[in-house]
Amino acid sequence: MLTSKKFFGGNIMRFQIREKVFSIGDKFTIKDQFGEDRYFVRGKVFSLGNKLYLEDMQGNELIYIEQKLLRLLPEYILYKNNKPIAKVKRKISFLRPKFEIEGELGNFAISGNYMAHEFSILREGTTMAKVSKKWFAFSDIYGLEVYYDELTEFLIALTIVIDQVLYDKSNRD
Repeated sequence: MLTSKKFFGGNIMRFQIREKVFSIGDKFTIKDQFGEDRYFVRGKVFSLGNKLYLEDMQGNELIYIEQKLLRLLPEYILYKNNKPIAKVKRKISFLRPKFEIEGELGNFAISGNYMAHEFSILREGTTMAKVSKKWFAFSDIYGLEVYYDELTEFLIALTIVIDQVLYDKSNRD
């Protein structure tokens, strides 16, 4: 159950996220709609599979993202306070990628055109966030629009995982 109301009007939170975010030792900030640094992402260097940390600007770990190895299709686990909170798996599909996203926050679905960074993240049919590349003129940045504030960090981490699954060459079918 959501504890806060959906944001309306100008209160929707928007974030800027780099496209194709992962590379060895990648570090970058996620900015809010005002251009202020809000989150920091750092990758673990020299690890098998992707391991990323979503942190606040004081360096506190908010969500740890770990790629599971030896899977037919990409699978990631998201952790908060060292406890798994969600599993994201790419499903076998022939026309376009499909995802299975389940965990303690509920079951989520992705709807729209992932390849163009134009999609919505839904939980039980309700839109939790939208991802859009159209908001920005630069091709290497896209936007995340969050409607439920208590899910902000989770939705950012989920967007990063989806980007990784779609654009990391080692994750392609």
